[in-house]
Amino acid sequence: MFYTDVIEGTFVKRMNRFTALAMAEGRERVVHVKNTGRLGELLVEGRKVILQKKTAGTRKTAYDLICAYDGDGRLFNIDSIAPNRAMEEYLSSLRLSDLRREVGFGESRMDFSFTENGRPAYMEVKGCTLIRDGKGVFPDAPTVRGTRHIKELIRAVKEGYGAYLVFVIQTEGIDTVVPNRDTDWAFSAMYDTALEHGVRAMCATVSVRPDFMAVTGLNRMEKHF
Repeated sequence: MFYTDVIEGTFVKRMNRFTALAMAEGRERVVHVKNTGRLGELLVEGRKVILQKKTAGTRKTAYDLICAYDGDGRLFNIDSIAPNRAMEEYLSSLRLSDLRREVGFGESRMDFSFTENGRPAYMEVKGCTLIRDGKGVFPDAPTVRGTRHIKELIRAVKEGYGAYLVFVIQTEGIDTVVPNRDTDWAFSAMYDTALEHGVRAMCATVSVRPDFMAVTGLNRMEKHF
C-alpha cells in the first residue's frame, strides 16, 4: 500500500489518543495519530516522524502521523489501518478462493475469510509496533477485543474450519512475535490455548518506506510458554 503527499516532521508531544503536536513545514502542527496504542517507545520528543498531508475539509487536522523512527533509526509504520490493507494485497496476490473481508463469525467479525481445502478458513490480523530483543511483542496495551477474536478462532477450529492469527510486524527485519504476558495475561493465555487447539499463528514480515508498506511473507510460529 502507498501513501501520497508524505513529509518529514519532528515529534513534540502526544496530546491524547488521537492527536499530537509535531513540527512540520516550519511550525508546530496538530496532527492526527493513526494508532490509539501507547507507542511509548516511538512517540518520543525530538524523534523524526513521517506525516501525510490531508485535505482538511471538515477535519480538525491537516496531517496524519503514519510513521516514526525509534532511537536506533529504525522506521516503523504506525498506521493501525495499514496491516489489514497490506495483508489484503498480499492475500490477493496468492489468488485464494472466495477471499472476503469483514466476515461475521460467532460474536465477532473476522478480518478475512477464504476457502481452504474445500472449507471456510478465517483470519484475524493484528498490527505490532512493539519490539524487544529482536522480537515483536503483542499487545502493547490490554486488549479485550483481541482476546475475544482469538476465542472465536478457537471456536472456528472446533467447528471444523481453518483459523489463522496473523501478526503484521510494522517494521523490517523481525520475523517472530511473542505474547506480552506482563501487559495482558488474558490475551497471552488465550493465545496459548489457541495454538493447542490448532489455530495457526503467523508472523507477517514487511517492507517499509515512509510512503509504502507491503507484506513480503508469512512465518508460522510455535508455542511461546
